[in-house]
Amino acid sequence: MPWNTTGAAPRWSPISAAAPGPCSAPCSIPAGSPGTAGSGARAQTCCSTSCARDRALDESERLLLNVLPAPVASRLKQSDQVIADGFPAATVLFADIVGFTGIAERLPPADVVVLLDRVFAGWDRLAVRHGVEKIKTIGDAYMVAGGVPSPRADHAEAIADMALEMGAEGTRCAAESGQALEVRIGIDIGPVVAGVIGRTKFIYDLWGDTVNTASRMESHGLPGAIQVTERAYERLGARYELRRRGRIEIKGKGPTDTYLLIGRKGKERGTDPRDAQVRTR
Repeated sequence: MPWNTTGAAPRWSPISAAAPGPCSAPCSIPAGSPGTAGSGARAQTCCSTSCARDRALDESERLLLNVLPAPVASRLKQSDQVIADGFPAATVLFADIVGFTGIAERLPPADVVVLLDRVFAGWDRLAVRHGVEKIKTIGDAYMVAGGVPSPRADHAEAIADMALEMGAEGTRCAAESGQALEVRIGIDIGPVVAGVIGRTKFIYDLWGDTVNTASRMESHGLPGAIQVTERAYERLGARYELRRRGRIEIKGKGPTDTYLLIGRKGKERGTDPRDAQVRTR
């Protein structure tokens, strides 16, 4: 279970900020009441204002759920306190499109955005399918986590299964776009801190050594491969096939033992292009 560190400081609420202020309730004066000249017009105006307010609230909530996890959005609507939680165990994944800077330099701007959108939309669908939480994108990097904001016992397995499908999704997008795409993925498991920050363009984000190490696993990984830490190897080893890559120098951490996630044990091999890539290394 997460430990809650909700602070006492009030924060800006996107729901209250989006709602129009005038006319907090529909006008109670019925149209055409005796002795109330113009009351019909007033009632109609108040009703229209109330409907506009309701539409604004609905739109605000829809937008809020598009940028925040549903449980976090619900808490934010109910309280104006700072949201910050600690999770003793979560799985964090970073994915990156190898050589994307060069691709972006060769393509027109619109094609670059369309390509990224196609890849990320596919990964978004995978995140929903596996019940994990997309955290954010940074350039051509994609971050997702399992076990936050709602703890789950199989957070590591959910992220591992998604990771194993992300390469194939990238390959599909590459075929559609005519671009050669390779995906590099890094995973770590451990404690994280999560919360909502910002007053404008707010975001639900994660912090901690687990996040930094997962990012390093990706940036120091191999094209077309999924690199994981030793603690991820220990967690996944019973159900998944992993191969020791060896001890490599990781920025900020020094020599580190790393492993490559190949697939689930017992599954037929040879259908994932990563298999051939890893065998040749």
